[in-house]
Amino acid sequence: MSEVVKNKKRYGVMRLTDALGYRLPLAGFVSILHRASGLLMFLLLPFVLYLLEQSLQSEVSFAMMHIFASSIIVKLVLLALVWAYLHHFSAGVRHLFMDFHVGVDKDSGRRSAVAVLLISLGLTALVALKLFGVF
Repeated sequence: MSEVVKNKKRYGVMRLTDALGYRLPLAGFVSILHRASGLLMFLLLPFVLYLLEQSLQSEVSFAMMHIFASSIIVKLVLLALVWAYLHHFSAGVRHLFMDFHVGVDKDSGRRSAVAVLLISLGLTALVALKLFGVF
């Protein structure tokens, strides 16, 4: 076979093995996390609605939900939900600014991506400290 046919590149859908060697810029990473946080919020919505429904039925059910929500696993799930909300919100504000053509160049995009990560992770850390009883 000729060398041209042997070295012919595949075009089309990127496979997972192709994506593992690709280094995303920080703005692309924040964009993927924005989608993941939206999916996480969507998937955890029935859990949150169930907790709300049970807590509003009576005082006894509220006390039971309070005990249920004090377990470490539920606190971690709630913390993941808090991160998803904070990241999705701050990345959404970033995208709104980009819709108005503010910060669309490469350097501004990187700075805004860093700001989104710092804001969402910083606020999530504060909520985690409050959730686990540090203050």
